[in-house]
Amino acid sequence: MPVPVEQKPGAYSIQFLSGEKKVLYTAKETVLKTYFPSQNVTLSPAIEALHSTPEEIHLLVAFRDSVSDERFWKDPLAPPVPGCVTSPFGVKRLHNGKPTGEYHSGVDQRTPEGEPIRAVAAGTVTFAQRFNVLGNAAGVDHGQGLETIYLHMEKLAVEKGARVEKGSILGYAGETGRANGPHLHWALYANGVHVNPAQWMKLTPCPREKRKD
Repeated sequence: MPVPVEQKPGAYSIQFLSGEKKVLYTAKETVLKTYFPSQNVTLSPAIEALHSTPEEIHLLVAFRDSVSDERFWKDPLAPPVPGCVTSPFGVKRLHNGKPTGEYHSGVDQRTPEGEPIRAVAAGTVTFAQRFNVLGNAAGVDHGQGLETIYLHMEKLAVEKGARVEKGSILGYAGETGRANGPHLHWALYANGVHVNPAQWMKLTPCPREKRKD
């Protein structure tokens, strides 16, 4: 059961319902306070000025909120690229030193231009197209509420409706859309909520650069 980043800490009651909406069981859960650091991203004026169209937003919301019946995925999931994580899930984003009010809803992995981007699990491609902010992006429905999205690719290798397996190539890394260099930003949804991919697979943080005095 996913917990949104914005969820306030505290005690919550969760009800498990039957198909007829009858309460079968009630559980008590506690959401703990989590600290997410801030991270500044330097963008050129032209890239910072990019915005999503209403049509793009509608498509992404419909993708996020859809839950298909058939499950295609199996544990464990596999990272889409081997690169280390340059920006983790949940960090508070600043653009050119100014707070955006947004948090990082996925992870960024170091990925040279042209490197294959692979599906983390089997599923169906819901969309594969160019977006203003996301660049060349693909969304995969893995079934029963699990979905992934892959952004900023230089070239797409799949089309809408295609069935993919774990490890299938979805496209090739680039810096299209709102990106300041080649990398892969990808995100994981569980029942419409962004969740931390590092809780589903092993991801390696990039080593911190040593200061040069």
